[in-house]
Amino acid sequence: MKLFSWNVNGIRAVVRKGELQKFIAQYDPDILCLQETKAEQGQAEIDLPQYQEYWNSSRAKKGYSGTAIFSKIKPLAVINDIPEEFVQAAGLVNDNYGHSNDEGRVIAAEFEDFYVVTAYTPNAKDDLTRLPLRQQWDQAMI
Repeated sequence: MKLFSWNVNGIRAVVRKGELQKFIAQYDPDILCLQETKAEQGQAEIDLPQYQEYWNSSRAKKGYSGTAIFSKIKPLAVINDIPEEFVQAAGLVNDNYGHSNDEGRVIAAEFEDFYVVTAYTPNAKDDLTRLPLRQQWDQAMI
């Protein structure tokens, strides 16, 4: 099985430049995890009929962050965001930027014998204003 993870820094540009299509042709992944999609499903013309598409886009700010999983294998379940029980256990709360679970940063797919989780980790920022959130986020992900 071939699994790939790619921070695309904007799926629309990657598709427009033909880079996604070249990547698929070259590597033919069974499962492709994308981070920093900066789009909602349907905002980029993606013609990959061999893949099931699962997206988690930012609800807080359009065109920001976002994750996706493209899979040739249909998962048993797909889970967007960090589950609330883990959010609560880690004390993950809003910061001055909002709640990271509203930013489309995590998507997980459950398969018969394994899980695939892809995450776009929040940046602590140059002035470290998001460091407390980052520490909580790391605990919630663990």
